Amino acid sequence: MLINGKSETRIEANDRGLQFGDGLFETIAVKDGAPCLWRRHMERLLGGCSRLGIKPPDIHQLRQEVDREIGKAGRGVIKIIITRGPGQRGYRPQAESQPSRIISFSDEPSFPEQVHQRGIVARLCSTRLGWNPALAGLKHLNRLEQVLARDEWNDPSIHEGLMMDAAGRVIEGTSSNLFVVQDEKLYTPDLSRCGVAGVMQGRVIEIAEELDIPVIITDISLQDLWVADGLFLTNSLIGIWPIRELSGQEFSLDALPRNLIDAVQERGYSLS
Repeated sequence: MLINGKSETRIEANDRGLQFGDGLFETIAVKDGAPCLWRRHMERLLGGCSRLGIKPPDIHQLRQEVDREIGKAGRGVIKIIITRGPGQRGYRPQAESQPSRIISFSDEPSFPEQVHQRGIVARLCSTRLGWNPALAGLKHLNRLEQVLARDEWNDPSIHEGLMMDAAGRVIEGTSSNLFVVQDEKLYTPDLSRCGVAGVMQGRVIEIAEELDIPVIITDISLQDLWVADGLFLTNSLIGIWPIRELSGQEFSLDALPRNLIDAVQERGYSLS
């Protein structure tokens, strides 16, 4: 682990990331020794820094530190955390705050065999996402809603849980974005009130448009799920996970756009 460029595992107790969750993070797949979708992750990170008023990191320096942390590993996961840095007591940020950089590498996660062909089992979570348009779309450090949602089940056969907002709209998985397939069109939730704008979600939308598959961003209700032709999830580590069962209801995988799934698996992890 690197903290501000030094091999370290401890951070100052008054760091605002620890005190208030005042910061952002990126989770990046590493393949062939390089961080995938680097440009897109950095665009989201810099956009988040701008919205939160955090001094942005030097991307060249950040990439050097990421490459150093990856070392000779061929595959794995890089996590980047940017906090506003150490601060005084109280919520008000200090103008002179110096952001902290935390970079860690971990092994590639182990996913079920042939999950992209057979699909996964998912459930609905009772924990709801609160509305906050000021933070909507950001991958900020405040993840307690997701922590509570993920703590709702221990069954290893269930791979993900879907979360709704306060009005009952379906927003996302605990660590993934949702797509609904209906009449050969893709629908994905509006994230203007809450939720994380996923890097892989954006890549999937781009590839779908290249394949002339219509993508519609809109509010999605529970009823929309129950009558859908198919469902799938995305994030930067899993790519695409088809859902074969949601809270006891089975879904056919035949309606899913196989050309899109294959294209994402083949070129969805580009370096840019």
